[in-house]
Amino acid sequence: MSGIFATAGATIDIGQVKAAQSANFVAANFAAQSWVNIAWVESIGAFGDEATEVTFDAVGEGRTQKIKGVRNAGNIELVCGIATEDDGQATLRGAQTEIFDYAFRITFDDAPEGGTPSKRYFIAKVMTAREQLDGANNVAKLIATLGINSNIVQVDAAP
Repeated sequence: MSGIFATAGATIDIGQVKAAQSANFVAANFAAQSWVNIAWVESIGAFGDEATEVTFDAVGEGRTQKIKGVRNAGNIELVCGIATEDDGQATLRGAQTEIFDYAFRITFDDAPEGGTPSKRYFIAKVMTAREQLDGANNVAKLIATLGINSNIVQVDAAP
């Protein structure tokens, strides 16, 4: 498959505790992980690097100078329908009580026929695991915030 694709069919998995490192991660850094799928995901949200803006106002210049500071891959607000029997959601809830980073994998539904789909790997702390109960005609939801602490490793779909 080439070009654009729908979010439908994408999955997110949680792995084990994975320590941060100074160098960027590569796909091989995640090869030894055992993955648990997080079920009933409604929304994964936005993620990816953004450089912090650093500004400098020189007395002799008439324009603020901007440079790039450190990078931040952001936070994911993961929205799931609550499934108390789901191992992935239980692992997510357990990770929220810990101080450690966990490995995560997002798999897209974009594989060419007979090929492998695109994937994204990163580490994150599970910052929140809250339940959201709205009106009578709404699904009870688990809202988890993933504070990303690494680069996003992009592995593209392959034939």
